[in-house]
Amino acid sequence: MVNAHDLLWGMTPAHLPAEAPAWALAVIGAGQPVVVRRALAEPGYVAVGVRGRLREQRFGAVMPLAAVQRRVVPEALCEVISPRDLPALRALAQLRPVLAKAVWGITGSAGFELATGIEALHAQSDLDLLLRTPERLDRGDAKDLLALLDTAPCAVDLQLQTPYGAVALREWAGPSQRVLLKSASGAHLVSDPWQAVV
Repeated sequence: MVNAHDLLWGMTPAHLPAEAPAWALAVIGAGQPVVVRRALAEPGYVAVGVRGRLREQRFGAVMPLAAVQRRVVPEALCEVISPRDLPALRALAQLRPVLAKAVWGITGSAGFELATGIEALHAQSDLDLLLRTPERLDRGDAKDLLALLDTAPCAVDLQLQTPYGAVALREWAGPSQRVLLKSASGAHLVSDPWQAVV
């Protein structure tokens, strides 16, 4: 079972569609991993994203599950230490003790860099995190957690992963009655991200 934000190795250029850009072929040809994205795929396949060196270089594709040779989940990166000194990595060092009792992981550029050793972060990079929340997180607790994240040396984007999708902590901690829940079937405005979308 693969989940959004997992990194997968094993995709080959032959798995890419004919319209794939040259940079995506080069990335896959170099053996870099792809990231699982929230989208529906045929049985036996998983929706993935190929990431290039530039921010706008993102390409959606599907990968046969049988081709997966290695999988790294966001939680596996929590204790990985980078020798580089960047705001996102300093933020990560600051927040590790705050999140220590939770089930959390690192996604986005920081997760990609920590998993591969390929430099993906720069001085302006945000820190993308994922918090597994199988049980409902009280909105007051969400506000408290957001206040702690906002003391970090860079912007921190934390997604709450509920059984039904993901919602931004910043939204759940805010005043809106309804928040955007992202799931494989699309984005839905909901009042409770811990309830099934019907």
